Amino acid sequence: MKIEESTIVETNDYRVIIYPASRPFTAKESKVITEQLYDFLATWAAHGKPLSSSFKIEKNQFIIICVDEEIEVASGCSIDALGVVMKRIDQEFQLGLFDRMKATFVENEEIKTMKLQDFRSGLKNGEISTDIEVFDFSKNTYVAFLSDFLLPLRRSWAGTFTDLT
Repeated sequence: MKIEESTIVETNDYRVIIYPASRPFTAKESKVITEQLYDFLATWAAHGKPLSSSFKIEKNQFIIICVDEEIEVASGCSIDALGVVMKRIDQEFQLGLFDRMKATFVENEEIKTMKLQDFRSGLKNGEISTDIEVFDFSKNTYVAFLSDFLLPLRRSWAGTFTDLT
């Protein structure tokens, strides 16, 4: 199978689904993930109608799936089918793609991921600087992803943790 560049067009406001890994991918993992997603997305459909979709691996740690719902809306069944593929990838490589009780942030130009409880206590006791940027995996449109995927701590979902004393 030939692997080509993603065809995400940044002017459309696609639906976005973000799968954050707990660690960076190895080169082999990135290759296998790319191949599996290209194969799946080539036949991904909602009620028999093909979905216009693409993906990219961001920062070597996050899988971003995009669906142009102006062409065809992703149904519950199609999202479930994607979930099956992503769970298989997650289990194969032990990536923590479905662990939502973690925080991922950039500190000293390095991406770090830790349990949410440890992140919160690290901020409280000063082990983690408040001068960090935090990833937000709840973004569900491509425009929101582009503008707000990585924000300064105080402007992010974790900004409330800065008030801890």
